[in-house]
Amino acid sequence: MSDPVLRWHEAADREALAAEFAAFVAGKLSARIAISGRASLAVSGGHTPSRFFEKLSEAAIPWGQVLVTLIDERWVDESSDRSNGALVRKHLLQGPAAAATFVPLYTGDATPEEGFPALEQALDALSWPLTVAILGMGDDGHTASYFPHGDGLAEALSPPRDRRVAEVSAKAAVEPRITLTLPVVRAADTLALHIEGAGKRTTLDAALADGPVEDMPVRAVLRSASRGIDVFWCP
Repeated sequence: MSDPVLRWHEAADREALAAEFAAFVAGKLSARIAISGRASLAVSGGHTPSRFFEKLSEAAIPWGQVLVTLIDERWVDESSDRSNGALVRKHLLQGPAAAATFVPLYTGDATPEEGFPALEQALDALSWPLTVAILGMGDDGHTASYFPHGDGLAEALSPPRDRRVAEVSAKAAVEPRITLTLPVVRAADTLALHIEGAGKRTTLDAALADGPVEDMPVRAVLRSASRGIDVFWCP
């Protein structure tokens, strides 16, 4: 197994990192639009990306030609403060970026599995492969909704029939989750990992070491990203 190719981008603080990362992503989206007329962006939720979303929303790019979706989602309505979709609407789909088309992952069905048919149909609207896929990472080494030893983890990492979404459940996840599968994520033109703080740097170092994927599922991404990963980090 060859070592993963990590292109390291480091900033002095969170504000500087958000600005640098936003400029990077905006450039990738603009380049794809110039070539094919459309671009697709998949983003992660959590606490880390809010500053980045707000910076990116101000970018002077043709947002009307951008389609935005999520890397993963808690199976909750956007009225919940735990909804990644609500986070994206609040912090990213504002100002110039309000012109983008948003494709949420929550369908309103009782379970993620029941929502698969409608969701797969909705995802057809995106430009594939993804132009940019942005991952976060938890202190436990999870990324997307690939949780350590989670129910459905194997199907998310190696899905049947080229399925683009999978359901994963784990104690740490609280609610059932819907997530883009690993083949979809690693096929993105640009794959980025957005992390902040010394703790996340330590977690990444541990993930880069030998060990089972099931213990730290981010290893599955690191070990299979043939085009490399752009890592954006600040202390």
